[in-house]
This record gives sequence, structure tokens and C-alpha cells, in this order.
Amino acid sequence: MNALKCGLVAFTAVVLGACASTPKPSYVSPTQYQSLSCQQLQSEYNRIHDYIQNGVETPKRTGVGVGVGLGGGWGSRGGWGIGPSISVNMGQSSNTKRTELSRVLGEQEAIVQAAKFKGCPIIVRANSATAAKL
Repeated sequence: MNALKCGLVAFTAVVLGACASTPKPSYVSPTQYQSLSCQQLQSEYNRIHDYIQNGVETPKRTGVGVGVGLGGGWGSRGGWGIGPSISVNMGQSSNTKRTELSRVLGEQEAIVQAAKFKGCPIIVRANSATAAKL
């Protein structure tokens, strides 16, 4: 019984620890920032940093889609045919605060890479509130 309690506590700690960790940055190509000047790169970096510090918001998107088309198949009388069909899809969106944070962290890294490529001095600030705001 004691081993079961220890196992449950360890499992809970691992699960809660995984939820509190900071998501890894997703890849964003630095080429989209190459046309910016050094000052523009720094201001864009600061804008993203402030967005992260103030709390990342989940993107507003709907998860409902409606489609109209033609469908074919076997009929109830042994033949086949083509007829109209209407499809309504309601799905789960992968747009969460963690995916949005991962995207903007990737943008920050891309800005830093573009600044290094151009030889720009850029002030990199730590994102201290990333895990706490999730």
C-alpha cells in the first residue's frame, strides 16, 4: 500500500511538472526578418517580449466547417449512384496558449538569428513569465 502511495505521488509530480514546463520554440525562418533594419529588429524583438510578459492570448478561431459536394456510393437497391452531400465538421483546435507561446518564442529566435546574420547588436532579454502565465 505504501508503494502505491509513493507511486501515485511520483506520477502526479511528473504530470504537474510537465504541464508547468516552458514549451520549446517552434521553427520560424529568419529570412522573413532580413529586410528589417537593426532598429526594426530590436523593436520587433521588444514587442514580442512584451507580448510574452503580459500573457500570451489564445488565437481566436472557430472550429466549425461546412462543406457541400457530390458523393458516390452503393445504393440501397444494389446499384450505385451520385448524389449531393452536406458535411458539418466540428473539431478540436490545436490553438492553445502553449502553441501560441511556442510560435512567438520561435519568432524571437528568428529575429535574433537575423540580427546576428546582419551584424546587428541586439539586446536579448529573458522571458521570465512564460511558464507562470500558462
